[in-house]
Amino acid sequence: MPAIDTDTQSREQDPAAGGPGLMARLSRWLERDPLPEPDDVQALYTARLTDVAANRLAKQWSERYLASESKDRRAMLSTLVQAGNDLDPRDDQGLRMFRRLYAQAESLNLLVELRADMLRWRKQIAGLAVLERELEDLLTAWFDVGMLELRPITWDSPASLLEKLIQYEAVHEIRSWEELKHRVAGHRRCYAFFHPRMKDEPLIFVEVAFAAQMAGNVQVLLDPQVPADDISKARWAIFYSISNTQPGLRGISFGNFLLKRVIDELLRELPRLKGFATLSPIPGFTDWLSKLDGATLQPMLTDKADKQQVQDDPEAGRKWVEKLCAAAAGGGGDAIERAGLRLAVHYLKTMKNGQPIDPVARFHLGNGARIERLNWAADCSAKGMAQSCGMMVNYLYELDQLDDNLAQLAAGKPKLGMNLRWR
Repeated sequence: MPAIDTDTQSREQDPAAGGPGLMARLSRWLERDPLPEPDDVQALYTARLTDVAANRLAKQWSERYLASESKDRRAMLSTLVQAGNDLDPRDDQGLRMFRRLYAQAESLNLLVELRADMLRWRKQIAGLAVLERELEDLLTAWFDVGMLELRPITWDSPASLLEKLIQYEAVHEIRSWEELKHRVAGHRRCYAFFHPRMKDEPLIFVEVAFAAQMAGNVQVLLDPQVPADDISKARWAIFYSISNTQPGLRGISFGNFLLKRVIDELLRELPRLKGFATLSPIPGFTDWLSKLDGATLQPMLTDKADKQQVQDDPEAGRKWVEKLCAAAAGGGGDAIERAGLRLAVHYLKTMKNGQPIDPVARFHLGNGARIERLNWAADCSAKGMAQSCGMMVNYLYELDQLDDNLAQLAAGKPKLGMNLRWR
């Protein structure tokens, strides 16, 4: 007679340990509208990772979560948090729960979506922040850059992947298939990072144009009707759009590695390239400027008449936003342009808690780039006018200067190109 595993036998009889009792409760909430109670999911935390019943629970909980609408997802997260809060001591059982979900899932999509929802409701569900931080730590390890694959995206890529480029483009909207074809045509490049357990789901992608000189107008780059330059004569690679695609990976940065990998790839293919720069938006500029009163704004202006005009005016910044937008649309002169560019440099140099206040500047300067050039009326789309009065900035990537630039940023002084240092 074979020996009996008494531990297994007891667990099968103990509902709290993940036996038939647990599965019976699970079947009830899977078959009816009511969602699980904390006791129903506590085995996700407490059972051993080899526990068959608890692993079935993890798989079925995951499938239900992915199939649920927002309201039910929030309720299921609340229950999951409460089940963890009821543990004493809690120790590392939250990490065990996530590892169980990971082991039972077909991909990492569940946990990435789970964290996106956690970030969305972190301030609304008590105790969720603790669980979110545990998941962030695991995702940081699971999305180590060494595991990511860099792939080019071309017009010959699967249609499902091209559709995701349209969906995820966060900088310059892709409004038609013609525009998309232009961005992935033979005279352009588009690269994305992929994780082996998320199949054809891009994590971050960058769009690249080529030019004889550093580009200063994004409308020209985006217009499908503008004739393509001869790529063999290009000396500059321009990164004009970088989009993170997964809200659940916020705070897990691989953009730095993406750009360095892309530069290496471009140099292998096009060794005559000499310069690598972005043409980037300045998304927080108008909001920053509109909040400045006259006393704050006055030292940033050089013209005496402008200084007198803003004196003691609490609405001075907002009025300057209107003035700059009108000038960018063709209603102003060189003096307003110079003042606008000077104000933009002030904004890009402004730091808070040791970091640039502008999110795009924070990204590129944090990668070791420098602020090379400001471009007037470079994006006169509705979005460009609303976020930066039409101005854009070139961040320059010089591979042998990245570390020095980072050291200067750490000292609170972002690196500027020569033509900006007087501003």
